[in-house]
Amino acid sequence: MKLHTSLRAPNPRRVDMFLIEKGITGIEREVYDLNAGEHRSAKFTAMNPIARVPVLELDDGRFLAESRAICSYLENLYPEPNLMGVDAEERAFIEMADRQVELTLLAAVANHVRHTHPGLLPLENPQFADYAAEQGRRMVAAAALFDELLSKRPWMAGNRFTIADITAFCGLEFARLVKFRPADAGLKHLAHWRERVAERPSAKL
Repeated sequence: MKLHTSLRAPNPRRVDMFLIEKGITGIEREVYDLNAGEHRSAKFTAMNPIARVPVLELDDGRFLAESRAICSYLENLYPEPNLMGVDAEERAFIEMADRQVELTLLAAVANHVRHTHPGLLPLENPQFADYAAEQGRRMVAAAALFDELLSKRPWMAGNRFTIADITAFCGLEFARLVKFRPADAGLKHLAHWRERVAERPSAKL
């Protein structure tokens, strides 16, 4: 297998953290420069027509896109250590938590950063200040929601570390580009959770 990816972007980082948590090695990597538009090249769009990283090239020559789909595929190939649920009930609740994080926190962070940070202008041109501001408000609201959730349980999906924690961590780390940090916002539960995740080897990319 071969992973077509990029540096620093949150969705590629989700897969990178997942691989490290699972202890999966031996996957070849090809890194694309997003600011140079390499993901919009004919070579890349032949693998993924919507021009988004990452893409996992399978041994049979097919291409699997979308971070969640890639992680699900790898979870089935390498079931331990488990990150997505051991039975139907746990899988459903972990997927729910992961999707909630993805659709609220990660999405708002990504949109806010892409329309705010000058270094991302090659990816988002033009940048819209009003949209950025609205997405920033949604980012803060989502962070507050998960701060409240983490006052009642230790991890995003319950009592153990899962893919939902990877998704949330990658979102918050991307938000550091616009200087958003849970501790500075008074979100003590989210800040403490972030510190615990940051201590894991997978977070030290």
